[in-house]
Amino acid sequence: MAGKTITEKIFSAHCNKAVRPGDVALCDIDFCFGQDGTSSLIIDAFRKLGTKKPFNKNRFCMVIDHSAPSPSIGVSEVHKKMRSFAKENNVKVFDVGCGVCHQVIPEAGLVGPGDLVIGADSHTCTYGALGAFSTGMGSTDLAVALASGKNWFKIPETVKIVLKGRPGKGVYSKDVILYIIGDLGADYCTYKAVEFSGDYIKRLSMDGRFTITNMAIEMGAKAGMVEPDEITFKYLRGVKCKVKGKKLKSDSDARYSEILEYDVSKITPQVARPHTVDNVSPVSKLKGTEIDEAFVGTCTNGRLEDLKIAASILKNRCVHKYVKMIVAPASMAIFEEAVNNGIISTFIKAGAAVVSPGCGPCVGTHNGVPAKGENVISTANRNFKGRMGNPDAFIYLASPATVAASAIEGRITDPRKYFK
Repeated sequence: MAGKTITEKIFSAHCNKAVRPGDVALCDIDFCFGQDGTSSLIIDAFRKLGTKKPFNKNRFCMVIDHSAPSPSIGVSEVHKKMRSFAKENNVKVFDVGCGVCHQVIPEAGLVGPGDLVIGADSHTCTYGALGAFSTGMGSTDLAVALASGKNWFKIPETVKIVLKGRPGKGVYSKDVILYIIGDLGADYCTYKAVEFSGDYIKRLSMDGRFTITNMAIEMGAKAGMVEPDEITFKYLRGVKCKVKGKKLKSDSDARYSEILEYDVSKITPQVARPHTVDNVSPVSKLKGTEIDEAFVGTCTNGRLEDLKIAASILKNRCVHKYVKMIVAPASMAIFEEAVNNGIISTFIKAGAAVVSPGCGPCVGTHNGVPAKGENVISTANRNFKGRMGNPDAFIYLASPATVAASAIEGRITDPRKYFK
Protein backbone atom coordinates (compact mmCIF):
# COMPACT_ATOMS: atom_id res chain seq x y z
CA MET A 1 0.00 0.00 0.00
CA ALA A 2 1.27 3.46 -0.93
CA GLY A 3 2.48 5.83 1.77
CA LYS A 4 0.53 8.78 3.09
CA THR A 5 0.69 12.53 2.67
CA ILE A 6 0.81 14.87 5.67
CA THR A 7 -2.91 15.51 5.18
CA GLU A 8 -3.79 11.81 5.18
CA LYS A 9 -1.70 11.25 8.33
CA ILE A 10 -3.40 14.07 10.21
CA PHE A 11 -6.90 12.85 9.34
CA SER A 12 -6.04 9.22 10.13
CA ALA A 13 -4.79 10.29 13.56
CA HIS A 14 -7.94 12.31 14.24
CA CYS A 15 -10.45 9.60 13.37
CA ASN A 16 -8.41 6.66 14.69
CA LYS A 17 -8.42 4.72 11.44
CA ALA A 18 -6.52 4.73 8.16
CA VAL A 19 -8.20 7.01 5.63
CA ARG A 20 -7.54 7.90 2.01
CA PRO A 21 -8.73 10.72 -0.26
CA GLY A 22 -12.45 10.48 -0.88
CA ASP A 23 -13.20 8.81 2.46
CA VAL A 24 -15.64 10.55 4.83
CA ALA A 25 -14.69 10.52 8.49
CA LEU A 26 -15.84 11.94 11.83
CA CYS A 27 -12.76 13.61 13.28
CA ASP A 28 -11.70 15.12 16.58
CA ILE A 29 -11.04 18.87 16.43
CA ASP A 30 -7.97 20.31 18.17
CA PHE A 31 -8.93 23.98 17.92
CA CYS A 32 -11.73 26.11 16.50
CA PHE A 33 -12.58 29.81 16.45
CA GLY A 34 -14.74 32.58 15.12
CA GLN A 35 -14.25 36.27 14.41
CA ASP A 36 -16.62 39.20 14.81
CA GLY A 37 -18.10 38.69 11.36
CA THR A 38 -19.10 35.10 12.15
CA SER A 39 -19.20 34.60 15.94
CA SER A 40 -22.73 35.93 16.42
CA LEU A 41 -24.03 33.15 14.14
CA ILE A 42 -21.85 30.58 15.94
CA ILE A 43 -23.34 31.62 19.29
CA ASP A 44 -26.91 31.45 17.95
CA ALA A 45 -26.36 28.01 16.38
CA PHE A 46 -24.61 26.71 19.50
CA ARG A 47 -27.55 27.74 21.68
CA LYS A 48 -30.04 26.08 19.30
CA LEU A 49 -28.17 22.80 19.75
CA GLY A 50 -29.11 22.92 23.42
CA THR A 51 -25.57 22.16 24.59
CA LYS A 52 -24.79 23.80 27.91
CA LYS A 53 -21.02 24.23 27.61
CA PRO A 54 -18.28 24.16 24.92
CA PHE A 55 -16.56 20.79 24.57
CA ASN A 56 -13.33 22.35 25.88
CA LYS A 57 -13.03 26.01 26.90
CA ASN A 58 -9.31 25.99 26.01
CA ARG A 59 -9.83 24.82 22.44
CA PHE A 60 -12.03 27.65 21.24
CA CYS A 61 -11.65 31.41 21.01
CA MET A 62 -13.21 34.43 19.38
CA VAL A 63 -11.32 37.34 17.84
CA ILE A 64 -12.64 40.87 17.38
CA ASP A 65 -10.65 41.92 14.33
CA HIS A 66 -12.83 42.62 11.29
CA SER A 67 -14.53 45.74 12.67
CA ALA A 68 -12.21 46.84 15.42
CA PRO A 69 -12.75 49.32 16.96
CA SER A 70 -16.47 49.13 16.22
CA PRO A 71 -17.66 51.49 13.45
CA SER A 72 -21.39 51.27 14.28
CA ILE A 73 -24.01 50.57 16.95
CA GLY A 74 -24.93 47.27 15.30
CA VAL A 75 -21.35 46.01 15.34
CA SER A 76 -20.97 47.16 18.96
CA GLU A 77 -23.92 44.94 19.88
CA VAL A 78 -22.22 41.97 18.18
CA HIS A 79 -19.02 42.64 20.13
CA LYS A 80 -21.05 42.86 23.35
CA LYS A 81 -22.73 39.53 22.54
CA MET A 82 -19.31 37.90 22.00
CA ARG A 83 -17.94 39.22 25.28
CA SER A 84 -21.04 38.06 27.18
CA PHE A 85 -20.82 34.55 25.70
CA ALA A 86 -17.13 34.40 26.55
CA LYS A 87 -17.81 35.44 30.12
CA GLU A 88 -20.60 32.89 30.52
CA ASN A 89 -18.44 30.04 29.22
CA ASN A 90 -14.99 31.16 30.35
CA VAL A 91 -13.58 31.14 26.81
CA LYS A 92 -10.93 33.44 25.39
CA VAL A 93 -11.71 36.62 23.48
CA PHE A 94 -8.98 38.53 21.69
CA ASP A 95 -10.56 41.96 21.96
CA VAL A 96 -10.22 45.22 20.01
CA GLY A 97 -6.61 46.01 19.19
CA CYS A 98 -5.22 42.51 19.76
CA GLY A 99 -4.96 41.94 16.02
CA VAL A 100 -6.02 39.62 13.20
CA CYS A 101 -7.20 36.11 14.13
CA HIS A 102 -4.70 34.44 11.78
CA GLN A 103 -1.83 36.17 13.54
CA VAL A 104 -2.90 36.24 17.19
CA ILE A 105 -3.91 32.56 17.38
CA PRO A 106 -0.51 31.19 16.25
CA GLU A 107 1.19 33.96 18.24
CA ALA A 108 -0.60 32.76 21.37
CA GLY A 109 0.77 29.25 20.84
CA LEU A 110 -2.67 27.70 20.34
CA VAL A 111 -1.92 25.71 17.16
CA GLY A 112 0.89 23.30 16.33
CA PRO A 113 2.04 20.67 13.80
CA GLY A 114 -0.34 17.78 13.27
CA ASP A 115 -3.36 19.68 14.62
CA LEU A 116 -6.77 19.66 12.96
CA VAL A 117 -8.11 23.22 13.09
CA ILE A 118 -11.31 24.81 11.79
CA GLY A 119 -12.28 28.46 11.80
CA ALA A 120 -15.28 30.47 10.70
CA ASP A 121 -13.08 32.39 8.29
CA SER A 122 -11.95 31.34 4.83
CA HIS A 123 -8.27 32.15 5.44
CA THR A 124 -7.98 29.63 8.26
CA CYS A 125 -5.71 27.77 5.81
CA THR A 126 -2.95 30.12 7.08
CA TYR A 127 -2.03 27.74 9.95
CA GLY A 128 -0.88 25.13 7.46
CA ALA A 129 2.43 26.99 7.61
CA LEU A 130 2.86 25.32 11.01
CA GLY A 131 2.13 21.84 9.70
CA ALA A 132 -1.50 21.83 10.86
CA PHE A 133 -4.44 20.93 8.65
CA SER A 134 -6.56 24.04 9.03
CA THR A 135 -9.57 25.02 6.99
CA GLY A 136 -12.47 27.45 6.97
CA MET A 137 -16.03 26.33 7.65
CA GLY A 138 -19.44 27.91 8.10
CA SER A 139 -20.70 29.19 11.44
CA THR A 140 -23.09 26.23 11.93
CA ASP A 141 -20.22 23.77 11.45
CA LEU A 142 -18.24 25.74 14.03
CA ALA A 143 -21.15 25.51 16.47
CA VAL A 144 -21.26 21.72 16.02
CA ALA A 145 -17.51 21.49 16.67
CA LEU A 146 -17.81 23.82 19.66
CA ALA A 147 -20.51 21.60 21.15
CA SER A 148 -19.04 18.19 20.36
CA GLY A 149 -15.33 18.62 19.63
CA LYS A 150 -15.90 16.78 16.34
CA ASN A 151 -16.95 17.31 12.74
CA TRP A 152 -17.31 15.43 9.47
CA PHE A 153 -14.69 15.73 6.74
CA LYS A 154 -14.22 14.35 3.25
CA ILE A 155 -10.51 13.57 3.02
CA PRO A 156 -9.03 15.70 0.21
CA GLU A 157 -6.47 14.74 -2.40
CA THR A 158 -3.15 16.56 -2.19
CA VAL A 159 -1.41 18.59 -4.90
CA LYS A 160 2.33 18.94 -4.31
CA ILE A 161 3.93 22.21 -5.42
CA VAL A 162 7.74 22.13 -5.46
CA LEU A 163 9.39 25.57 -5.36
CA LYS A 164 13.03 25.66 -6.39
CA GLY A 165 15.68 28.35 -6.70
CA ARG A 166 16.30 31.71 -5.07
CA PRO A 167 14.20 34.82 -5.74
CA GLY A 168 15.81 37.97 -7.05
CA LYS A 169 16.02 41.15 -5.00
CA GLY A 170 12.66 42.83 -4.60
CA VAL A 171 10.78 39.55 -5.10
CA TYR A 172 8.97 38.10 -2.08
CA SER A 173 6.68 35.25 -1.04
CA LYS A 174 3.64 37.32 -2.05
CA ASP A 175 4.99 37.53 -5.60
CA VAL A 176 5.59 33.78 -5.66
CA ILE A 177 2.08 32.84 -4.52
CA LEU A 178 0.46 35.41 -6.81
CA TYR A 179 2.41 33.99 -9.74
CA ILE A 180 1.25 30.44 -8.92
CA ILE A 181 -2.40 31.51 -8.54
CA GLY A 182 -2.19 33.43 -11.81
CA ASP A 183 -0.71 30.38 -13.54
CA LEU A 184 -3.15 27.80 -12.15
CA GLY A 185 -6.35 29.82 -11.74
CA ALA A 186 -8.75 30.41 -8.87
CA ASP A 187 -10.40 26.96 -8.95
CA TYR A 188 -7.51 24.69 -9.90
CA CYS A 189 -7.19 23.05 -6.47
CA THR A 190 -10.83 23.07 -5.41
CA TYR A 191 -11.33 20.78 -2.39
CA LYS A 192 -7.72 19.67 -2.44
CA ALA A 193 -4.88 20.18 0.01
CA VAL A 194 -1.78 21.87 -1.39
CA GLU A 195 1.59 20.82 0.01
CA PHE A 196 4.30 23.42 -0.60
CA SER A 197 7.85 22.07 -0.64
CA GLY A 198 11.27 22.50 -2.23
CA ASP A 199 14.47 24.32 -1.30
CA TYR A 200 12.77 27.74 -1.57
CA ILE A 201 10.25 26.77 1.13
CA LYS A 202 12.97 25.25 3.32
CA ARG A 203 14.81 28.59 3.35
CA LEU A 204 11.67 30.68 3.79
CA SER A 205 10.93 32.46 7.09
CA MET A 206 7.76 31.71 9.06
CA ASP A 207 6.35 35.08 8.04
CA GLY A 208 6.91 34.16 4.38
CA ARG A 209 5.37 30.72 4.87
CA PHE A 210 2.27 32.23 6.46
CA THR A 211 1.85 34.41 3.35
CA ILE A 212 2.04 31.37 1.06
CA THR A 213 -0.45 29.20 2.97
CA ASN A 214 -2.79 32.13 3.66
CA MET A 215 -3.51 32.40 -0.05
CA ALA A 216 -4.02 28.68 -0.73
CA ILE A 217 -7.78 29.30 -0.62
CA GLU A 218 -7.37 31.71 -3.56
CA MET A 219 -6.57 28.74 -5.82
CA GLY A 220 -9.58 26.90 -4.42
CA ALA A 221 -7.64 24.74 -1.95
CA LYS A 222 -9.14 23.30 1.22
CA ALA A 223 -5.79 23.79 2.98
CA GLY A 224 -2.19 24.82 2.35
CA MET A 225 0.51 22.77 4.06
CA VAL A 226 4.23 23.09 4.82
CA GLU A 227 6.20 20.26 6.39
CA PRO A 228 7.26 21.37 9.90
CA ASP A 229 11.03 21.73 10.31
CA GLU A 230 13.50 23.50 12.59
CA ILE A 231 12.26 26.93 11.41
CA THR A 232 8.77 25.86 12.49
CA PHE A 233 9.86 24.54 15.87
CA LYS A 234 11.99 27.61 16.56
CA TYR A 235 8.90 29.76 15.97
CA LEU A 236 6.79 27.52 18.21
CA ARG A 237 9.36 27.75 21.00
CA GLY A 238 9.34 31.51 20.63
CA VAL A 239 5.58 31.75 21.11
CA LYS A 240 5.67 29.16 23.94
CA CYS A 241 3.32 26.92 22.00
CA LYS A 242 0.91 25.05 24.24
CA VAL A 243 0.63 22.19 21.73
CA LYS A 244 3.08 19.30 21.69
CA GLY A 245 4.17 19.75 18.09
CA LYS A 246 5.48 16.66 16.36
CA LYS A 247 7.66 16.05 13.35
CA LEU A 248 5.46 15.21 10.43
CA LYS A 249 6.26 14.56 6.79
CA SER A 250 4.74 12.89 3.79
CA ASP A 251 6.02 9.42 3.01
CA SER A 252 8.44 9.09 0.10
CA ASP A 253 5.90 6.91 -1.74
CA ALA A 254 2.87 9.08 -0.91
CA ARG A 255 0.39 9.54 -3.73
CA TYR A 256 -0.38 13.04 -5.00
CA SER A 257 -3.07 13.98 -7.45
CA GLU A 258 -0.42 16.09 -9.17
CA ILE A 259 3.14 17.35 -8.65
CA LEU A 260 3.97 20.80 -10.02
CA GLU A 261 7.35 22.56 -10.07
CA TYR A 262 8.25 26.25 -10.23
CA ASP A 263 11.61 27.99 -10.41
CA VAL A 264 11.23 31.10 -8.25
CA SER A 265 14.39 32.66 -9.71
CA LYS A 266 12.36 33.32 -12.86
CA ILE A 267 9.55 35.13 -11.02
CA THR A 268 9.44 38.93 -11.10
CA PRO A 269 7.27 41.22 -8.90
CA GLN A 270 3.63 40.35 -9.56
CA VAL A 271 0.34 42.25 -9.29
CA ALA A 272 -3.20 40.84 -9.24
CA ARG A 273 -5.44 43.17 -11.22
CA PRO A 274 -9.12 43.89 -10.52
CA HIS A 275 -11.38 42.07 -9.88
CA THR A 276 -10.05 38.53 -9.37
CA VAL A 277 -7.00 37.20 -7.57
CA ASP A 278 -5.93 35.03 -10.51
CA ASN A 279 -5.87 38.02 -12.89
CA VAL A 280 -2.11 38.33 -12.38
CA SER A 281 0.50 40.24 -14.39
CA PRO A 282 4.16 41.13 -13.95
CA VAL A 283 4.43 44.61 -12.46
CA SER A 284 6.17 45.73 -15.67
CA LYS A 285 2.86 45.48 -17.54
CA LEU A 286 1.14 47.80 -15.08
CA LYS A 287 3.83 50.39 -14.51
CA GLY A 288 2.37 53.87 -14.66
CA THR A 289 -1.12 52.93 -13.43
CA GLU A 290 -2.04 55.76 -11.06
CA ILE A 291 -3.13 54.89 -7.52
CA ASP A 292 -5.14 56.77 -4.91
CA GLU A 293 -4.58 54.53 -1.89
CA ALA A 294 -1.88 52.15 -0.66
CA PHE A 295 -2.46 49.64 2.12
CA VAL A 296 0.07 47.49 3.99
CA GLY A 297 -1.39 44.99 6.46
CA THR A 298 -3.88 42.07 6.69
CA CYS A 299 -3.50 38.40 7.58
CA THR A 300 -1.43 38.01 4.41
CA ASN A 301 1.21 40.71 4.84
CA GLY A 302 0.82 42.56 8.14
CA ARG A 303 3.64 40.74 9.94
CA LEU A 304 6.91 42.22 11.14
CA GLU A 305 8.89 41.08 8.11
CA ASP A 306 6.32 42.74 5.83
CA LEU A 307 6.43 46.02 7.76
CA LYS A 308 10.25 45.96 7.64
CA ILE A 309 10.22 45.50 3.86
CA ALA A 310 7.83 48.42 3.32
CA ALA A 311 9.68 50.65 5.80
CA SER A 312 13.04 49.94 4.17
CA ILE A 313 11.73 51.52 0.96
CA LEU A 314 9.90 54.40 2.68
CA LYS A 315 12.84 55.37 4.91
CA ASN A 316 13.86 58.99 4.23
CA ARG A 317 11.19 59.20 1.52
CA CYS A 318 7.60 60.50 1.43
CA VAL A 319 4.30 59.09 0.32
CA HIS A 320 3.11 60.83 -2.85
CA LYS A 321 1.05 63.92 -2.07
CA TYR A 322 -2.02 62.55 -3.86
CA VAL A 323 -1.87 59.10 -2.24
CA LYS A 324 -3.32 58.09 1.13
CA MET A 325 -1.27 55.29 2.69
CA ILE A 326 -2.59 53.14 5.53
CA VAL A 327 -0.63 50.63 7.62
CA ALA A 328 -2.30 48.08 9.92
CA PRO A 329 0.03 45.77 11.90
CA ALA A 330 -1.36 42.22 12.16
CA SER A 331 -1.14 42.15 15.96
CA MET A 332 -0.38 44.30 18.99
CA ALA A 333 2.86 42.36 19.57
CA ILE A 334 3.97 43.19 16.02
CA PHE A 335 2.90 46.81 16.49
CA GLU A 336 4.95 47.06 19.68
CA GLU A 337 8.03 45.52 18.09
CA ALA A 338 7.66 47.80 15.06
CA VAL A 339 7.55 50.79 17.43
CA ASN A 340 10.69 49.60 19.24
CA ASN A 341 12.51 49.04 15.94
CA GLY A 342 11.68 52.50 14.59
CA ILE A 343 9.51 51.06 11.82
CA ILE A 344 6.35 52.89 12.88
CA SER A 345 8.29 56.15 13.10
CA THR A 346 9.45 55.59 9.51
CA PHE A 347 5.85 55.17 8.34
CA ILE A 348 4.69 58.28 10.19
CA LYS A 349 7.55 60.42 8.89
CA ALA A 350 6.81 59.22 5.37
CA GLY A 351 3.20 60.39 5.74
CA ALA A 352 1.39 57.10 6.26
CA ALA A 353 -1.51 56.63 8.68
CA VAL A 354 -0.95 53.78 11.13
CA VAL A 355 -4.20 52.25 12.43
CA SER A 356 -5.11 49.80 15.20
CA PRO A 357 -3.99 46.17 14.70
CA GLY A 358 -6.72 44.24 12.93
CA CYS A 359 -8.18 43.66 9.51
CA GLY A 360 -8.32 47.40 8.84
CA PRO A 361 -9.41 48.46 5.35
CA CYS A 362 -9.25 44.90 3.94
CA VAL A 363 -12.89 43.96 4.57
CA GLY A 364 -14.32 47.40 3.90
CA THR A 365 -16.18 48.00 7.15
CA HIS A 366 -14.18 51.11 8.03
CA ASN A 367 -10.62 52.52 8.01
CA GLY A 368 -9.95 53.55 4.44
CA VAL A 369 -12.97 52.76 2.27
CA PRO A 370 -12.01 54.02 -1.21
CA ALA A 371 -14.14 56.43 -3.22
CA LYS A 372 -15.85 55.61 -6.50
CA GLY A 373 -13.34 55.01 -9.30
CA GLU A 374 -10.30 55.06 -7.02
CA ASN A 375 -7.39 52.65 -7.52
CA VAL A 376 -5.99 50.90 -4.45
CA ILE A 377 -2.82 48.84 -4.22
CA SER A 378 -2.93 46.50 -1.26
CA THR A 379 -1.04 43.65 0.40
CA ALA A 380 -4.36 41.85 1.05
CA ASN A 381 -5.41 38.50 -0.37
CA ARG A 382 -8.59 39.47 -2.22
CA ASN A 383 -9.56 42.14 -4.73
CA PHE A 384 -13.17 41.26 -5.54
CA LYS A 385 -15.66 44.02 -6.29
CA GLY A 386 -16.66 45.68 -3.03
CA ARG A 387 -13.99 43.91 -1.00
CA MET A 388 -12.77 47.16 0.56
CA GLY A 389 -16.27 48.59 0.91
CA ASN A 390 -16.88 50.13 -2.50
CA PRO A 391 -17.88 48.01 -5.54
CA ASP A 392 -16.92 50.93 -7.79
CA ALA A 393 -13.26 50.98 -6.67
CA PHE A 394 -10.41 48.99 -8.20
CA ILE A 395 -8.08 46.88 -6.04
CA TYR A 396 -4.63 45.69 -7.10
CA LEU A 397 -2.79 43.13 -4.93
CA ALA A 398 0.97 43.12 -4.50
CA SER A 399 3.85 42.59 -2.08
CA PRO A 400 4.72 45.10 0.68
CA ALA A 401 7.69 46.22 -1.44
CA THR A 402 5.55 46.93 -4.50
CA VAL A 403 2.92 48.71 -2.40
CA ALA A 404 5.54 50.92 -0.69
CA ALA A 405 7.28 51.81 -3.97
CA SER A 406 3.92 52.62 -5.57
CA ALA A 407 2.90 54.79 -2.60
CA ILE A 408 6.02 56.92 -3.09
CA GLU A 409 5.56 57.41 -6.82
CA GLY A 410 1.77 57.64 -6.97
CA ARG A 411 1.58 54.91 -9.57
CA ILE A 412 2.20 51.16 -9.70
CA THR A 413 5.97 50.80 -9.54
CA ASP A 414 8.51 47.98 -9.85
CA PRO A 415 10.15 47.92 -6.39
CA ARG A 416 13.42 46.50 -7.69
CA LYS A 417 14.63 49.98 -8.53
CA TYR A 418 14.83 50.58 -4.76
CA PHE A 419 17.11 47.57 -4.22
CA LYS A 420 20.01 48.44 -6.53
